[in-house]
Amino acid sequence: MVGSAAEQFNIHDAKTNLSRIIERVERGEEIVISRAGHPVAKVVPLIRRAEHRGRGSLRGRLTLGPEWDSAETNAAIADDFGSMQ
Repeated sequence: MVGSAAEQFNIHDAKTNLSRIIERVERGEEIVISRAGHPVAKVVPLIRRAEHRGRGSLRGRLTLGPEWDSAETNAAIADDFGSMQ
């Protein structure tokens, strides 16, 4: 959360309310876990690296030329990868 302080939980409360804390973190909040009033950990949302899409997600966006599966193209790819034909 930009511009606001993270909420703080002591370890006992964090263990008791872990599911609720995780739900809040999934919504973008940052939570600090403390021991005896001293912060020891911060729970922050993970940034997803890639959104996996289903099959066919490029339909209508990708145009293949007529030579995309020609013998010449396949031979060039095989040659690039050191494959013997």
